[in-house]
Amino acid sequence: MNIGILSGSFNPIHQGHLMIANFIAEFSPLDEIWFVVSPQNPLKSPTSLADQSLRLQMVKLALEGYEKLNASDFEFHQPIPSYTIDTLKALEMAYPEHRFSLVIGADNWAVFEKWRHYEQIIQNYHIYIYNRLGYPVSIPESFRSQVETLDSPVVEISSTFVRQSIKDGKNIQAFLPEKVWKYIKENQLY
Repeated sequence: MNIGILSGSFNPIHQGHLMIANFIAEFSPLDEIWFVVSPQNPLKSPTSLADQSLRLQMVKLALEGYEKLNASDFEFHQPIPSYTIDTLKALEMAYPEHRFSLVIGADNWAVFEKWRHYEQIIQNYHIYIYNRLGYPVSIPESFRSQVETLDSPVVEISSTFVRQSIKDGKNIQAFLPEKVWKYIKENQLY
């Protein structure tokens, strides 16, 4: 199978993540999307992160009922911080029967040259880029066989917005899968 890796903190997972991943699973050559929960993104501060096991549980709850979307704790067993190139190589070793592609937002593509060994990622893995408001995508001619944009809907919900809104006492349950909203309330997260 061709597996799309959607890696992130998912702090917390929200409806935007589900909309984009479901769109990609249905309207791209990818067979499944794996939500790889990152213990620590090397480009982000760890101070506002909920515990990795709580974030993984929220992803599992959110993905219930989606046949082509799966939660993964693969990076929990990798060195921290998690570098995408290392994760992709380790996934290939662990699952040689699958082909792996990377799924990223246009905001990440804008800073892709800051990623560790980004040239190796482009050379060895197909990259699918989904739209983000305010981030036009330009792909150099030399990358176009490996990198492509998806005509995906633009969904502008961020985990930062969700966390801040919860902190401010706002009811934002429409932005979260129902089970995730309940889990956050029950565990008094954010």
